[in-house]
Amino acid sequence: MHWHASGVHWSSGDFVVAGGLLFGTGCAYVLLARHRGRTAYRAASAIALLTLLMLVWANLAVGILGTEADPANLMYAGVVGVAVIGALLARFRARGMAWALVAAALLLTVIAVVALTAGLAVPRDNPLPTLMAHGIFIALLLTAAWLYRRAARDASDTRPD
Repeated sequence: MHWHASGVHWSSGDFVVAGGLLFGTGCAYVLLARHRGRTAYRAASAIALLTLLMLVWANLAVGILGTEADPANLMYAGVVGVAVIGALLARFRARGMAWALVAAALLLTVIAVVALTAGLAVPRDNPLPTLMAHGIFIALLLTAAWLYRRAARDASDTRPD
């Protein structure tokens, strides 16, 4: 079964994947928010998770480089992998989460440079949309990293000496 709406064609599998992504992101946020209750930590978690969700969603829906079937888009799985593995290694502590997101933002910067130098930007004659998309994702990841860093600093300020 396929759903059609103004040029968008979704199969039943697409709805299952979208539902799984939304459910998984929501569950991850609930677990992170319960794990560390501070406002800065919760805000950082929300921004980071929504940014990674949008990165995956855009990649699956239309592809960031070319179409969703373009193998160059597999590079973005590395960004999600760096963020997730970094978070696990940091055991979800704010300072480590900040470093994980900085690493993910750096990898995304490298991907943008590779895309532009290899002629993978879409459209090929105008790299501005590719630069803007990467810039927005990078800025959001760095904003979340800054909030995690702030949460780490606030937590260390409240510890007894």
